[in-house]
Amino acid sequence: MTEDKTKQWRSLAEKELKTSPDELIWRTPEGIDVKPLYTAEDLATVNHLDTIPGLKPFVRGPRATMYAGRPWTIRQYAGFSTAQESNAFYRRNLAGGQKGLSVAFDLATHRGYDSDHPRVEGDVGKAGVAIDSVEDMKILFDGIPLREMSVSMTMNGAVIPILASFIVAGEEQGCSRAELSGTIQNDILKEFMVRNTYIYPPEPSMRIVADIIAYTSKEMPRFNSISISGYHMQEAGATLVQELAFTLADGREYVRAALAKGLDVDEFAGRLSFFFAIGMNFFMEAAKLRAARLLWTRIMEEFEPKKPGSLMLRTHCQTSGVSLQEQDPYNNVIRTAYEALSAVLGGTQSLHTNALDEAIALPTEFSARIARNTQLILQHETGITKVVDPLAGSYYVESLTHELADKAWALIEEVEAMGGMTKAVAEGLPKRLIEEAATLRQAKVDRGEEVIVGVNRFRLENEDELDILAIDNSAVRDAQVKRLQEIRRQRDPEKVNVTLERLYEFAKTGQGNLLEAAVEAARARATVGEISDAMRRAFGDHAAIPEVVNEIYGPAYGDDPEFSTIQARVEDHARKSGKPKILVCKLGQDGHDRGAKVIASAFGDIGFEVLAGPLFQTPEEAADLAIAERVQIVGMSSLAAGHRTLAPQLVQALRNKGAAHVVVVVGGVIPRQDYQFLLDCGVSAVFGPGTNVLEAANSIIDVLEGKRRNT
Repeated sequence: MTEDKTKQWRSLAEKELKTSPDELIWRTPEGIDVKPLYTAEDLATVNHLDTIPGLKPFVRGPRATMYAGRPWTIRQYAGFSTAQESNAFYRRNLAGGQKGLSVAFDLATHRGYDSDHPRVEGDVGKAGVAIDSVEDMKILFDGIPLREMSVSMTMNGAVIPILASFIVAGEEQGCSRAELSGTIQNDILKEFMVRNTYIYPPEPSMRIVADIIAYTSKEMPRFNSISISGYHMQEAGATLVQELAFTLADGREYVRAALAKGLDVDEFAGRLSFFFAIGMNFFMEAAKLRAARLLWTRIMEEFEPKKPGSLMLRTHCQTSGVSLQEQDPYNNVIRTAYEALSAVLGGTQSLHTNALDEAIALPTEFSARIARNTQLILQHETGITKVVDPLAGSYYVESLTHELADKAWALIEEVEAMGGMTKAVAEGLPKRLIEEAATLRQAKVDRGEEVIVGVNRFRLENEDELDILAIDNSAVRDAQVKRLQEIRRQRDPEKVNVTLERLYEFAKTGQGNLLEAAVEAARARATVGEISDAMRRAFGDHAAIPEVVNEIYGPAYGDDPEFSTIQARVEDHARKSGKPKILVCKLGQDGHDRGAKVIASAFGDIGFEVLAGPLFQTPEEAADLAIAERVQIVGMSSLAAGHRTLAPQLVQALRNKGAAHVVVVVGGVIPRQDYQFLLDCGVSAVFGPGTNVLEAANSIIDVLEGKRRNT
């Protein structure tokens, strides 16, 4: 389009709008100004337009023919309850058209605890499958030939014992380690930033990553040694630029760690993979994947690989969990379908589509089938697999690709100036930026600036209540404990002790490969907890210091009357009864702290005195902290379904310690079916997904003033 035609368009637009078309410019959270019209002029400085799929810098896809030659892999992430239950679920999904497995582990397993450990009572079998040993792993894949099936495992903290158990389970199924195919996440830097299912401090954790890359590059040629994840960053509130930059900076750090072990870059680079979230900004998400491939090629060229495949970024994607809503939940089917289409147009290699009920519980068979069929319909009915990179040449998409790449690269360079991602994580830069972005977005949602259909606009008076999948936590734990007892009775204790001591010495001295030693321990039937503890003795535990950002939520409201009203009410309460003090806590092994951090930050701006509790507390520990700090309210944040066990224990612990006057409120991913149970147990208020923060603050003041119990 010529400059003259652009002027003609502006003139027409001004007549239609009665104002300048610049008023239509949308400033995204990434700081990108999206214009209402894009033309060829916007591509004048874009230098990737003549690239071809399958050739560097791979903007248009890592394979020449992409889906025209072979569709993406449908890889649904799943796991719950026991290994038997998850195995049955996997087999049904495989029969229904799923092509690969992706295993979700429970939080006890993630944190390296056996199911009989007292700290994990409320976590066993919730939000994932409980795996304590090789025997559980064998049951998990019973009847599923590992020689033929690609298996992805989302595991980071307890990655050594889980991968060791998988290797031994494969061998005992008759599949050698060299024949195993799949991916282990093994992305610990991301855990220190957002997801928090770490065990050991950063330095030994990076050694674990490097040892796994070294072992798999030599012993497991079909297995991806790491899946570098941006998914959990976006779920924690990161902008797309932050997700892109921090994920690729993590990848660069892992490459350096592997090179420091003496590996040649071409030995392992081809087995690195990535994992991105796909949210609701449709075109920008597709552009993000294209920009990721462009930037990864640039990063890998620094290491001078000889194989073209070493420059190639391959990725798995998952539709967003955060975009799913409890309110009007069938809207989630539509959200997921659009996100899946965006991922495919961006060129993902495999995809998980979330189920409509995952804002409140684990997916049922009904919802899981819809999620899976979303991908089957995309593959077989829409025709989008017939053309490689159908968005190529779009003025808008190519411009977004370029601008995302530029902004992400600037942030990557900022990380480099700090000394790399490990140092940036240690200094808290990524965590702080992500938490600021999450808090700002919550303010925009609460104000209605960002519309969520069925939540802050177009909300139904009477909503459908979904049938949800409920896990009997105590029954799962009892079954796991029984199997653990049987394993410990039958194994050779001396052999277990010898292998665990060898692992400890490897960890303590820095000599030997930790995964190699753990395989021998797993073969002797050492448990996940015992293998983790052997390394705990050498490395110690990592304990993060909770910090809360401030002056983000409040300033986003400015002089808004609604915000001023709640501030005035909190000030009035403070004059009459003292400043309300709240402990925001996470109980059990749930490290997903986005909601807790947003609440802590927002309540601080509103006028509450806020204490952010440390992660992984027991109810007893939280009660002790609440009493010691003289708080009036304990706000328990729950995302991983442990609320039915942990919240009643917290209430009882406070009563036992003579602090029944302390108000307990619970918020997070809590099904409405559980509200009355929690209230009957002594919880004073329950705030489910999508709760407006200002409404929650008002309700808590109501509770303190004895006006009502809120649900």
